[in-house]
Amino acid sequence: MTDNTWLERWNDRYSSEEFAYGTEPNNYLKEQLKKLEAGSILFPAEGEGRNAVFAATKGWNVSAFDISSEGKSKALQLAENYNVTIDYQVGELQALNFQVEQFDAVALIYAHFPAEIKSSIHKMLDLYLRKGGIMIFEAFSKNHLEYVLKNEKVGGPKDIGSLFSIDEIKADFPDYDIIELEEKEIELSEGLFHNGTGSVIRFVGKKR
Repeated sequence: MTDNTWLERWNDRYSSEEFAYGTEPNNYLKEQLKKLEAGSILFPAEGEGRNAVFAATKGWNVSAFDISSEGKSKALQLAENYNVTIDYQVGELQALNFQVEQFDAVALIYAHFPAEIKSSIHKMLDLYLRKGGIMIFEAFSKNHLEYVLKNEKVGGPKDIGSLFSIDEIKADFPDYDIIELEEKEIELSEGLFHNGTGSVIRFVGKKR
């Protein structure tokens, strides 16, 4: 079950008029989608929809989900602004009706789930990706905590369990040919909550 304080936190963050992480897509996602032929793609923990809407403008058939109904409202507003449609569901993954091998790609962009469920979510998402499909991932690394201490504006979880390591990604996605997997220092400029230098894990894998 979703912890109510967790749900309230995201509804609160997404309830203001301004977009918490901006309306522009994540740079890494943008770069990776350029390399792929458009098909069906899933965006977990998609918040206000900036990445899902971008993919839709590039011809992808887009599905997304989040626990926040406020996030969905903003995402649908953004989709309307760009004259595209996205299938956006609200709820926890296990309660949603995605199908085994439904998607050609899954994009986990700053999808920081609580520590106790993050691996099980990754394993569920793996089921929904077809063989030969692509997993795209960018999120903060465990070393990111040092960056937050220097600059709170860079954002990200403050508990190490919700952050990622290369070894965790290898363990969660064992049946993938690794196209790219690295820890990297990057500059973020995404809306109100991702600004400054941070440490991220980037992963692109092809499901065997």
